[in-house]
Amino acid sequence: MAAVGVAVALAGAAACGTAGPQASGGGVASAWIISGVTEKAFDNSFDAWDSAHPDQKFAIQSFANDPYKQKIRTAVGAADAPTLIYGWGGGVLRSYVQAGSVDDISDLAADPALKGRFLPSVAAVGQVDGKTYAVPNNGVKPVMFYYNKDLFAKIGAQPPATWGEMMALVPRFQAAGVSPFAVAGQPKWPLLPWFTYLVDRIGGPDVLNGIVANKPDGWSDPAVLQANRMIQDLVNKDGFIKGFASVSTDSGADVALLYTGKAAMTLGLPATYQTIKTGDAQFVADGKLGYFAFPAVEGGKGDPADVVGNPSNYWSISAKATPQEKQVARDYIKSNLLNDQYSADLLAVGNVPPVAGLDDKLAASTDPAYFRAVYDATAKAPNFQLSLDQALTPAQGDALLTNLQQVFLGQITPEQFSTAMNATIGS
Repeated sequence: MAAVGVAVALAGAAACGTAGPQASGGGVASAWIISGVTEKAFDNSFDAWDSAHPDQKFAIQSFANDPYKQKIRTAVGAADAPTLIYGWGGGVLRSYVQAGSVDDISDLAADPALKGRFLPSVAAVGQVDGKTYAVPNNGVKPVMFYYNKDLFAKIGAQPPATWGEMMALVPRFQAAGVSPFAVAGQPKWPLLPWFTYLVDRIGGPDVLNGIVANKPDGWSDPAVLQANRMIQDLVNKDGFIKGFASVSTDSGADVALLYTGKAAMTLGLPATYQTIKTGDAQFVADGKLGYFAFPAVEGGKGDPADVVGNPSNYWSISAKATPQEKQVARDYIKSNLLNDQYSADLLAVGNVPPVAGLDDKLAASTDPAYFRAVYDATAKAPNFQLSLDQALTPAQGDALLTNLQQVFLGQITPEQFSTAMNATIGS
């Protein structure tokens, strides 16, 4: 699952130059970033660095989320990655480490100038076997439900605390001419939080930990089967917007259904908030946007405070970069990464930085209650499950998204899903 706002088609270069260590030439450090609402925070940070270091400028390129993920895998495999590699941690990072594609930056992470800057739970995602290979570069991204308060008031509803309560809202919203849930089924990854949260709420984090650890037949756990049955039950009851399989998230079409009154709820990353602020800032200003945690499942083992999503995004340093490029990247990370201005720029677009000691900035922000909820969900979660498509190997992540989409579309049964995913173990 990607952490992306309203990313659109491939964007052009945000600065001069192209990309990888061979292409940039002359020791010019490079970085690729994801386009969307947080792009400006990255641009501002690199612009500030370039202004202060005219002889050590970065060449920056911007890409939409899905094209980026394909391009970076190819570039890393061809030893032509940018100096700073943008990632999500998890199994993809581990694959980079195993291939010798990224540098061990444990010494940098332990430097007094950097140590303690990040929330420990978020920083830990950049570690593999006790060594640091990636450091946070973006806001925290817990997935939660966002809802239209006007539509809830229309039917006299409150945010549900349990799955049963939420399912009971489905026919009530339908009777009011409103789709209960908006979801973008076309890009696949927005479907993933539904599955992951349900597995967590039913079976607890041990089930997901076993899956990530390639536990034999881990995908056949009863919690996995029950989660997919519950998903198909919701689909069969027309819980999702009609035609959800063709709805895209790149243009914010899924989120627009919420603030235009066509859907009551959507399950999403904080990019949901950012997209609403971009598409209809008055909707937020008028207090019409609400949010709540994924409900408990009756009889489930999972803690309702557990969180699914992306603790952050991360910078790794390409092992194939030149010594000069690596030094520029290290110096930038040490001095500019998530510093005060960088953090303020993230907050300005509705992205909560994973830095310690943020209380005053949250209180002074444009939406203290929302930003505090996002920050606390991350900082206080008993378990923060990294999005499975990133926690698993790239091959398993791709297979998961494909098979899960087929579950949502009713093309395979929960049992067939488990069989297909068990076949990926070890890949």
